[in-house]
Amino acid sequence: MKQLRFLPVALILVLVLVAAGCGGGSKSVPSSAVAKVGNTTISKASFNDLLAGAERTYKARKQAFPKPGTSQYKTLQDQAMQYLVQQAELEQKAKDLGVSVTDKDVDSRLAQIKKQYFGGKESAYLKQLKAQGLTEPQLRLDLHAQILSERLYNKVTGKLKVSDAAIAKYYNDNKAQYGTAESRDVRHILVNNKKLADQLETQLKNGGNFAALAKKYSKDPGSAKLGGKLTITKGQTVAPFDKVAFSLKTGQTSPPVHTQYGWHIIQALSAIKPAKTTPLSAVKSQISQQLLQTKRTAAMTAWLAGVKKSFAKEISYQVGYAPAATTTSTTPATTT
Repeated sequence: MKQLRFLPVALILVLVLVAAGCGGGSKSVPSSAVAKVGNTTISKASFNDLLAGAERTYKARKQAFPKPGTSQYKTLQDQAMQYLVQQAELEQKAKDLGVSVTDKDVDSRLAQIKKQYFGGKESAYLKQLKAQGLTEPQLRLDLHAQILSERLYNKVTGKLKVSDAAIAKYYNDNKAQYGTAESRDVRHILVNNKKLADQLETQLKNGGNFAALAKKYSKDPGSAKLGGKLTITKGQTVAPFDKVAFSLKTGQTSPPVHTQYGWHIIQALSAIKPAKTTPLSAVKSQISQQLLQTKRTAAMTAWLAGVKKSFAKEISYQVGYAPAATTTSTTPATTT
C-alpha cells in the first residue's frame, strides 16, 4: 500500500523533545481556539479536523476509534495538540529564517507524488486516499509540513562540512571496519560420526577422489554439491575448524576434526590470502557522508531544542486542552 501521509524529518526529531514539557504563561486564548503559541492561535477547527482525520484513518484500517473520555482518546488529543504546537513553532521560526512554503510548492510536490506512485492517474490516487481515510486537504497540510521541515533542515545544516582531518581520524580509529581478514580456499567432508570419518580418511590416503566422496557423504548442504569446496575467512568458522584449516599447508589434508556439527576432513586448496585493509581514498567519500549526516542530525536536534526553549513561556492552552506532558508546567489560560 502506498502511504500518502508524511511525518516531516524535523518533526521526527522534535518529538523527542516533547517530553521536556514546554508551555505555560498567562496569555489569553480566544474561545474559538485551543492554544496560543507566540503570536499564532491554534483554532478549535484545526484541532478537531486533525482528530477527525485520525478517526477516518482508524475506520479505513477497520480499527475501533478510541471513545471520548478514555485514556486512549486523551493520548490522541495530546498527540494532536503537540503536533499543532510544534508546527506553529516551526512556522514562526521559519519566518525568522526567511523560509517559506507556497501553495505552488505543495501543488508541485503533490503532482510529483501522483506521477511517481500512480502514473499520473487521478482515479488511482483518489482511490488510495479513500483507502487510507484521507482527504486531499489533509494530505496538502502534511505535504506543507514536510516541505517546511526539509527547508528548515537545509537552512540549519546546509553549510556544515566535515574536515579531512576528521575523516582521517575516524578512519584510523575504526580501521578494522575497512578491511578483510585472511582467507583461503578449502574443501571438506562433514559426517556425523568418527568411524565414518576415519574410513573416508583411509580412502583419501589410498587415492580416493575427495570431490566424489564429498558429494556422496558430506552432510554440509552448502558445499557437498561443489565437491566440498568453499572459501573461508579467518575467524568466521567454528574455532576447531578455523584453527586446522589455516594451519594446513597448501594441498595438505587433515585427519578428522570434531566440531559441534560433526566430524570434518579438511583439505587446503590454496595458499592463505593475506588480510587486506581498504585504503582511505576508497572509503573517504563514504566516511564523509556518514560524519556529515551525524553532524547535521546533531545540529538539527540542538536547533529544535533551542526552538522549544524559546517558546517555553510563549505557549498557553485553553482549559482542558493542555497535553498531559505539559499540565504540570502550564498555567490554564483565560478565555476572551
